[in-house]
Amino acid sequence: MSDLDSKINEHFAGFVVRKDLVKAVKGNAIVPTYVLEYLLGQYCATDDEASIQTGIETVKDILRKHYVHRSEAGLIQSTIRERGRYKVIDQISVSLNEKTDSYEAVFENLGIKKVAVDSTTVKTHPKLLVTGVWCIADVQYEFSEEARVSPWILETIKPIQIAKVDYEQYRDLRRAFTTDEWIDLLMQSIGFRPEAFGRRSKLLQLLRLIPFVERNYNLIELGPKGTGKSHVYSEFSPHGQLISGGEITIPKLFVNNSNGRIGLVGYWDVVAFDEFAGREKTANKALVDIMKNYMANKTFSRGVNPMGAEASFSFVGNTDHNVPYMLKNSDLFEALPSQFHDSAFIDRLHAYLPGWEIDVIRGEMFTIGYGFIVDYLAEILRHLRSEDFSNRFQQYFKISEKISERDRTAVSKTMSGFLKLIFPDGSQTEADVEELLRLAMESRKRVKDQLARIDNTYPEVDFHYIGVDGVKRGVTTVEEEEYPQFYHTKGTDSGDARENTLLDFPVAPPSKDGAAPVTVTAHPAAQSSIALAEGHFVYAENRKGVSYDKLFGPYVDGASLVVVTDPYIRLFYQIRNMMEFVEMLIRRKRPEDQVRVHLVTAPDDGNLSRQRELLDSIKAACTGSGVEFSWALDTSGTAHARDIVTDTEWKIVLDRGLDIFQPPIKTEGFSLGDRLQDHRVIKGFYVTYVRVAGERSTAIALVSGDEAAHST
Repeated sequence: MSDLDSKINEHFAGFVVRKDLVKAVKGNAIVPTYVLEYLLGQYCATDDEASIQTGIETVKDILRKHYVHRSEAGLIQSTIRERGRYKVIDQISVSLNEKTDSYEAVFENLGIKKVAVDSTTVKTHPKLLVTGVWCIADVQYEFSEEARVSPWILETIKPIQIAKVDYEQYRDLRRAFTTDEWIDLLMQSIGFRPEAFGRRSKLLQLLRLIPFVERNYNLIELGPKGTGKSHVYSEFSPHGQLISGGEITIPKLFVNNSNGRIGLVGYWDVVAFDEFAGREKTANKALVDIMKNYMANKTFSRGVNPMGAEASFSFVGNTDHNVPYMLKNSDLFEALPSQFHDSAFIDRLHAYLPGWEIDVIRGEMFTIGYGFIVDYLAEILRHLRSEDFSNRFQQYFKISEKISERDRTAVSKTMSGFLKLIFPDGSQTEADVEELLRLAMESRKRVKDQLARIDNTYPEVDFHYIGVDGVKRGVTTVEEEEYPQFYHTKGTDSGDARENTLLDFPVAPPSKDGAAPVTVTAHPAAQSSIALAEGHFVYAENRKGVSYDKLFGPYVDGASLVVVTDPYIRLFYQIRNMMEFVEMLIRRKRPEDQVRVHLVTAPDDGNLSRQRELLDSIKAACTGSGVEFSWALDTSGTAHARDIVTDTEWKIVLDRGLDIFQPPIKTEGFSLGDRLQDHRVIKGFYVTYVRVAGERSTAIALVSGDEAAHST
């Protein structure tokens, strides 16, 4: 086990399970993950391998004997008849037969109807009246001569869920984990390997969970196919209901006027609408109107008394086009049916999760580590719905007073959700809060910016927050930074397209001395017509369209000597980054020019010979190219700076050095991200351009004047 897995088992023994075991026991059983993990939690909640293997066989035996496959329904029915009583695992729903004044159950897979149910069972488990619930049930068979009497009787029933959860213990044990460890534990709990995701990508995955911890939270996620948008709503919790196809009736969702019975919103914590997008789809206008009222006011009415509910809504769907196409020609909500492509409906969404930032789900992304038993975590999240963390961030930051109350509510609810998930014990720091606040504001800003494109009556809003130091910090979306030439237009219909420029926005450089953020007008390398200028720039994690050519090209043009100082050019992918930097110089320089590139890095004590071999291979590859590559190892261990200095008086400071890209998706075929930097997803980083006019850099002086001091 990893150190994290050991720690998880030490503190949450009995409430965690190895996540890869689900595949080991599932077989061809079409059963939700939370059902399987419930069973695994009973028999495999341990780190002892022998006990795990015994538990797996026990669970397999239970599924083999009691899970009902549709194809074997007749055999199970016969078994019940012959034995008189039998235990089954099935999805069960109940309805009232008004003619006989009795409750009758339907077993979905077993294929039996009119199963007699007593009133006490229905009162204890009211969800059975709304939709199917996975249960372990004892079914009896008693034949009667009377034709109207069904022979099937539901003797006992137990919904698949953990009986007792100690929330105070959960909150106290949270303190044993660092923030990064806790986030990774949550990632493993939903089935993903943390190492396959960047920090922002992890937080976007956790954003999908906020509807489970926040009452009346409205989330939308639109993006490409295959990114697991509906997984968390169908497999993660017994308190969520996924509506396939995105279509539903008013009585089923809200209230049936014929009997006054409340619909799904009254019984489920989360109602998710799968395949919600599709411009060819139609929706009942009355349904849309009731949804809008409920999303805004938490109440609904169909001509009778108003009723309230706490269910959150999640809307997930696929986009038809990529982001720049949508921004240039329409908006980021273009895939919605026309009845929902409505400013009043969209304005009621608290957050827009950018599905295009989520990778297509691949096998190597699934974890083999330990995570919470899904049902245990689901019960914890349900408990957290009754708490309110929305004001906790205000001790550090104040949201702009210029945004509307609806915007403020949306940001506060998203923040409350994040803090419940990651800091249920209240251990958040100012830096933690700022990271989450920026993402919460960005998620609402994405909604508001698109509203300004769709409806001209919505003004553009300055989304920013203010720290205790009184400094204003602006918020931008990733696609706003990536496609500024399209983002701030009004779309093709309004004719209000702006010039292809970047808007002013403040950025807050990481600083130990609390330095104020620097406001910049336009990236100096964004347009060839803009003269090179000094500035500090922050790049958000998960955006694309960034390359060495765009970042460094204009600043190294004309240089005859470029010195790269980066102590972390050691591993293969880091040395490949160095090679790509050299390739960029070769492409940009004139054929007749000679350029010297010198690298100063630290030795790889684990495999120094391999590091030397790879660096020398770059040197050999440059022969005859007009670029001369050399390198030196700083063995003093004191060099920590990461910068690029040229003999044309430019210094480029980088917090990550050349290591700005997330690992590209590996496939057996070809990947654009592996071939082209513009198509790679970046890590979060900053870059600062400084003019050192009149000064001669120490690195430049040493390389050009005293090569012996830097011999390899």
